[in-house]
Amino acid sequence: MRRYAFNLLGPLAVRAEEEKINVGGPRQRTILAMLLLSPNRAVSVDSLIEAVWPGGPPATARNQIAICVAGLRKALGEKTGNGELITTSHPGYVLNSAEHHIDTIEFDTRVREARNLARSGQTAAACGLITEALALWRGPALDGLSGDRIEAEAAQLESVRLSLREEYADLQLKLGRHHTVIPALTTLVKEHPLREQARAHLILAHYRAGRRADALAVFREGRDLMIQELGIEPGPALQTLHSLVLKDSPTLVLPVHNPTPAAHTRAPAQLPVQSASFTGRATALRALDEMLDERFGHSPLMVAAISGVSGVGKTALAVRWANQVAARFPDGQLFTDLRGYHEKEEPVTASAVLDQFLRALGVPAAQIPADLHERAGLYRSMLGGTRMLIVLDNVRDVEQIRLLLPGSGRCCVLITSRDPMVELIGDFALLQVPLHVMSPDEAHNLLAEIAGAARVEASPDATADLAALCDRLPLALRIAGARLAAKPYWTVRDLAARLRDQRRRLDELSLGDLGVRAGFRLSYRDLSPAARGLYRRIGLLTVPDFAAWTAASLMGTDCAEAEALLEELLDGQLLSVSSDSGPAVRYRCQDLLRVFAWECAQAEDGEHEQGAALERVYASYLQIADAARQRRYGGSHHQGYGVPLATPQPAHLVDHLIEDPMAWFESERTALTDIVSQAAAAGRSSYAWGLTVNATMLFEAKNYLEDWHTCAKASLAAAQHTGDRRGEATMLRSLGTRAIYRRCYEEAESWLGPALELFEKEDDPHGLAVVQRNLALCRRFVGDLPRAQDLTRRSLDAFRLAGDLAGESHALGLLAQIELENGSVETGIALSRQAIEKSRQAGSPRGEAQNTYRLAEAMLRQGDHHSAEQACLTVLELLDNEGDRLGEGHALRGIGESRWRRGDADGAVTVLRKAKAAAKDVNDRYLHARALTDLGCAQLLLGLPESLDRLREARTVFTELGASVWEKRAARLVEATQQAFRSSPPEPPSPGELARLTDS
Repeated sequence: MRRYAFNLLGPLAVRAEEEKINVGGPRQRTILAMLLLSPNRAVSVDSLIEAVWPGGPPATARNQIAICVAGLRKALGEKTGNGELITTSHPGYVLNSAEHHIDTIEFDTRVREARNLARSGQTAAACGLITEALALWRGPALDGLSGDRIEAEAAQLESVRLSLREEYADLQLKLGRHHTVIPALTTLVKEHPLREQARAHLILAHYRAGRRADALAVFREGRDLMIQELGIEPGPALQTLHSLVLKDSPTLVLPVHNPTPAAHTRAPAQLPVQSASFTGRATALRALDEMLDERFGHSPLMVAAISGVSGVGKTALAVRWANQVAARFPDGQLFTDLRGYHEKEEPVTASAVLDQFLRALGVPAAQIPADLHERAGLYRSMLGGTRMLIVLDNVRDVEQIRLLLPGSGRCCVLITSRDPMVELIGDFALLQVPLHVMSPDEAHNLLAEIAGAARVEASPDATADLAALCDRLPLALRIAGARLAAKPYWTVRDLAARLRDQRRRLDELSLGDLGVRAGFRLSYRDLSPAARGLYRRIGLLTVPDFAAWTAASLMGTDCAEAEALLEELLDGQLLSVSSDSGPAVRYRCQDLLRVFAWECAQAEDGEHEQGAALERVYASYLQIADAARQRRYGGSHHQGYGVPLATPQPAHLVDHLIEDPMAWFESERTALTDIVSQAAAAGRSSYAWGLTVNATMLFEAKNYLEDWHTCAKASLAAAQHTGDRRGEATMLRSLGTRAIYRRCYEEAESWLGPALELFEKEDDPHGLAVVQRNLALCRRFVGDLPRAQDLTRRSLDAFRLAGDLAGESHALGLLAQIELENGSVETGIALSRQAIEKSRQAGSPRGEAQNTYRLAEAMLRQGDHHSAEQACLTVLELLDNEGDRLGEGHALRGIGESRWRRGDADGAVTVLRKAKAAAKDVNDRYLHARALTDLGCAQLLLGLPESLDRLREARTVFTELGASVWEKRAARLVEATQQAFRSSPPEPPSPGELARLTDS
């Protein structure tokens, strides 16, 4: 059941946790207000009608009330069987306030308790509770609502508030705080000039403060106003007080037995000295300054909570800012370390802190109440009306400090904690300042401050490495800097080298009693056993970030349970949410925290337990990656991996994750590369090369050639080391395919040749078919069409024998291109259509897109420009939301070519620039050169001289790529362009003539 906070003391407002709830229009708001004013009691429909329609109700009033109540129930998210908030009860409706917060109830409770305390002589405690009660008000009661009933209720609440302000002034006078109460009373009298009680209190306060003339002036001003406004003299009590002031009556003097402690002659100044090496944190300091500028002196109380992991510099920031703004708090600054996280000592209690603070404020020990709430009341009383800064350092949780928060809006509280203090939202003007590790520049500057600028500047690269090894955590950086300062014969590079070994890194980041490990240990100690287990297993991973399903794999549990444990780790500041995780939440463990988790795993978990956890992760990655590849390319043929394809993750979760296969691969890109490397290093070669095979769809589409190289090389080495011949052949083939994408055909054949031999030895016809197809690509590109055709036909037969429809469609598409380049346009078109049909049968939209593009190229050669453009538009539709920028670039280029061939050169230029941009995005030089060729043709048709530059650049790229066919075509186009511009004006060839030069 959701817990709601209802506020009537000001504009009507409803919140659930941190969320502000919209309860609807004026009628629903009026009905809700009426129900809240009489909680747990039935409010009749007649009363609600009278409140909603004060001028007379319509005939459908009862029905409209029912509709409004239904709207309220919907807005408040009620669910049957989970405890209804608003129930029907004769003669109307009841709002059940149990478990919910209503500020009027809290106000009444505090007022009642305050009056009881005042009657028992506990004046200071009573003042504290009244301060809390008045702080609940956010403006005029029920502000924004209208109607006689509502206005009457609001007037009643305002009357109670006004009386309470007068009672508070009376109690303050009894405590001898006449100086501090004068500003509040002056405001009260100005707001309500005919209130005799408030005026009497102000007269007495002035008199006791030694301002007899001011006291008499306040009386005269009031008397004149009453005569003028009401035609009457002031009442007897006010006239008597006036007479006593005139006589300097001793009865007006505060009795000497007043128990209020004498004010301290000096304001407390407890702030620690700020660090001389403090650097950075400009954003956080600016946020704190802005809070002070905007909220200073206003209610509710200003509270700032600096939160973050151990060692991130929370205390240093708090002390720095507090010292900077101390002058704005002339009544003093209080500071205490609550030891919320301490290895040897228990957290400090609120009672102990109150005792410390009251003594600092000048209260004699004998006059400090023993009762906790009386002590808190006296503390709040003494802070009432003062400008005091209270710094609560190293707080464990909200409950530890709730009684330490003053009621005065003129004070400011600064908290440091690993807990973000979200429970304070709504009750206070809370500024959350989450502190993260330092930026690279801040880390560099901090090391320079401690170790010496000259030393650091002499080795900028080593300094950057050292900062990274310290995770840019301020505590670790300070220790590293101090160690360098203490050992002048060490270079920055020496210390960085010592930190690279994770087995000793945390030992190196210790200095006496100071160390990062101790703070981490305290957070770890507070976790539940299950959360500790997950944290240890996270330390086994080398990934930069991970999803909840990865955590579930580590624990061998479901995602729901894993997410609950992850939330516990987040609350303990042992994990963070990755800043660039996108819509799906991904989690990050800072390097030093991961090293500590790894240490804990080595100490508490056996090798078998660690290995089993990682095996589940490898298996889950392979399961999901395989499913994603099959969904993208079609699942007519299953790729074997050398290990049984386990299914540790439930099918419904896998389906959800790969709803967009490319998006899943993109989100896991860096993690997947690390998992491949980790599995390879652990000798789990089948997982490594299996993941690489599946991730190739990402590497190809996004041209992530470095990732591809990293994964394939690591997997190849692992396969060779473990004697995995099939894995070795597959990774040789993968490296060859990567070389094809780099347009390095000689290199590609150097990888594919050994792969072919291994697949033959392993008697793997399917693996052999893929290699033959890729070798055919190389032969075709360098112009050896007979050999390319032979290899392609052999691969096609093997794919058919294996039942691999996707492979068959690829081979048919390649054969279509070869026939086209042999001049057999009709055969090329027929083969392209067969390839498209096979792609559809395989359920491979990407294969269908590739083959449709090949069909478009054949149509261009046939002269059917319109159909070619339509085919390319179909390609774009098939690739929509697929994330295949390379495929999009080829389709755009095809559209551009079809346009200039039919004479629409302007339209061609527009789309070809987009194709050129796509080529740049994926760093594909072949596509770039093809786009330049077509752009040059379009610009030549327009008579633009820059066409020659475009075509020359294309020729150069084709030469560098070894694309002899296209190199010759570009050379012919350059010659034709030069010929066209020898005339003045230029005489460009016709689109048909240009097309013949391109096709020959």
